Amino acid sequence: MPNRDDTTDNDDTTDNAAASSASLADPAKVFGGLADIVYQGSTPGEIYAAISIAATLMVPGCHHASVMLRDNGTAVTVAASDSIARTVDKLEQALTEGPCLDAITEETPQIDPDLLTGSQWPRLAARVITETPVRGVMGFRLLVGQHKMGALNLFSDTPRAFDTVSAERAILLAAFAGVAAHAVANGEDAQTLQRGLASNREIGKAIGLLMAHHDIAEAQAFDLLRRISQEANIKLADIATRVVQHHNASLNE
Repeated sequence: MPNRDDTTDNDDTTDNAAASSASLADPAKVFGGLADIVYQGSTPGEIYAAISIAATLMVPGCHHASVMLRDNGTAVTVAASDSIARTVDKLEQALTEGPCLDAITEETPQIDPDLLTGSQWPRLAARVITETPVRGVMGFRLLVGQHKMGALNLFSDTPRAFDTVSAERAILLAAFAGVAAHAVANGEDAQTLQRGLASNREIGKAIGLLMAHHDIAEAQAFDLLRRISQEANIKLADIATRVVQHHNASLNE
């Protein structure tokens, strides 16, 4: 399992993370600012740069961040919060291993909160520890349209600082980045962006519910949603909303 979720065992680190979280930016305000950037006619590159900075402002434990996109089979860094994030990306690209590269191809988030205690990417961990202050890494798959993939990459200078809240906020950022880039590429406005982000969230929730209920993988859950959508001639987002509503109703019975 790529997600080493033992981030809460260290009391000192947990206390430090809690103190750090208190000074984080309000996610609602951050997303509002990002939506404004899109509305002002920014390019995809400018949006990715803003996403990278936003990660350091609202994700607990995140000190550096970057966005990679796969171009003709090669992962390319299109934005980074600083030179440290770019350095880690370059190390991954040179060594052909790491959470960011795996996040592009894997369904699950790639998380190693502490590179000092052994890592599934040993060569990368050794170089990162030696050449940068980074001690924890996370990678989340980024979908840009139907055929282009990338990853939102987050790095922490503090071992075991990444926790569940960190992952949840990073997932939201990755969803926003994909929807925003697609909206800009297609000349869509801020209202369309907001609808797209809402749809993305509902689809994600529905996929998670179907995975849990039927004990199936993410790809199978998505295919199930898509098949129902096509057979019923109803938009995928609307089907997802119905799945979520049905689940919520069953909880209240």
